[in-house]
Amino acid sequence: MVLKLPDDDLAKGMAIQGYAGSFHQEAAKIFLGDNVNVIPCATFRELVKIAGEPKQSAGAVMAIENSIAGSILPNYNLLQKSNLRIVGEVYLQIRQHLMVNPGVKLEDIKEVHSHPMALLQCTDFLDQRPWKLLETEDTALSAKHVAQHRSKHIAAIASRAAADLYGLDIIAPDIHTLKNNYTRFLVLRREDEAETIVKVDKSSLYFETDHGKGSLAKVLTRIAEGGINLSKLQSFPIPGSQWKYFFHVDMEFESEEQFQEVLLDLRGLTLDLKVYGIYKKGITA
Repeated sequence: MVLKLPDDDLAKGMAIQGYAGSFHQEAAKIFLGDNVNVIPCATFRELVKIAGEPKQSAGAVMAIENSIAGSILPNYNLLQKSNLRIVGEVYLQIRQHLMVNPGVKLEDIKEVHSHPMALLQCTDFLDQRPWKLLETEDTALSAKHVAQHRSKHIAAIASRAAADLYGLDIIAPDIHTLKNNYTRFLVLRREDEAETIVKVDKSSLYFETDHGKGSLAKVLTRIAEGGINLSKLQSFPIPGSQWKYFFHVDMEFESEEQFQEVLLDLRGLTLDLKVYGIYKKGITA
């Protein structure tokens, strides 16, 4: 699915965490087309702030979980406090490559720079070599720095798009330990500008319960009785409380009418329920 943005919004661009050549940019292109403008952000907090400002962006593309590392928990809190709504999702296969300036050989390398998550994903490959590992804020930015400094002793781990963009050679492709490595990205728009999506089959929402005995079980039972698949259930401690939690759920269904019927009942079983978005399930890219 490619979401067609209004021309004015397309010109504004979508906020992403990271820089040109990052996996966030790849995800943005998959969902919004190759011509989408991206607004690089150093942190997810900055991303959400810019995405919430009509004069600065048309929204954002934000990673929310990885098939190996799990959920990016702080991003759920950022989403909860924002005015953003989910209009789609992308599941992107993450392929990590070791890249160097042209002419550099493996034996020349002394340091490898990348985001800590990328380094972690390549542990088996890196553990076999005596290189110094330096953590950076972004994979693509690491590739850019290697190219700018023209060093023959520093390599970066990043995407193929980053290697192409910055003129680096991939000296060791696909060095990630687990090949079934996917990251789920959410496509976010401001609440008052979110498009109506047709043929929806997934929703994400937040709720609290009254913390009485069996209160969560009642919610889960109603979801199951409605024929809805609970594809994700994530708990979070409520700040300032003692062992009380709120919940994020992803629900998959056959029709919006089916979902709305269950949602009506859930409002009576929960506290402070908030729907983040009703959208179409993403496909694997």
